[in-house]
Amino acid sequence: MHEIEPFYNWRHDYIASEDERSPFYGVVYNEFEFDKQIYNFLLHPQWDDFGSHTLYLKVLYVDYDRQYTVIELIGEWNDAIYNDIMLLKREVIDTMIGDGITKFILIGENVLNFHASDDSYYEEWFQDIEDGWIAALHFRDHVVAEFAQHHIDYYINFGGLLNEIPWRALRPKQLFHHVQDYVQKRLGM
Repeated sequence: MHEIEPFYNWRHDYIASEDERSPFYGVVYNEFEFDKQIYNFLLHPQWDDFGSHTLYLKVLYVDYDRQYTVIELIGEWNDAIYNDIMLLKREVIDTMIGDGITKFILIGENVLNFHASDDSYYEEWFQDIEDGWIAALHFRDHVVAEFAQHHIDYYINFGGLLNEIPWRALRPKQLFHHVQDYVQKRLGM
């Protein structure tokens, strides 16, 4: 896992540690030591810690005018033991919502497992963004199945075309338009 870096091809467009509105503004990354880990597995030092023991993220892009963000995740999403959704909501999402972000694109190809608890923080997140949406791209099938089993898919759009979008080959605005078109068609907007 230490060789899996957050996606870096958009760094000339956006760097969270240089964005004064970002929850990660001013973070200095250790370039010489692995200072993060999930269980006994070391993580690349560019991932951001938001308080979870098993889940890390990287805010890849934020467009305050169009009110969207792209967030890449890595690790084990564990609401049952570590209440990761509460930490994510309170430490990252609430700050972004406070700055007007209402559309969230979550990249989950490096999320290895999901362990559910209740859905109250997902419901709160969904209610806080009113006309916005949450879309999850490239999550593994067993992770999506676990989300669906606990009805989290009521709040977050999963699967279908969202797993087929070649997001790494797109610019952030192109990705946003693909996702928004799909979500609007799905929701009948």
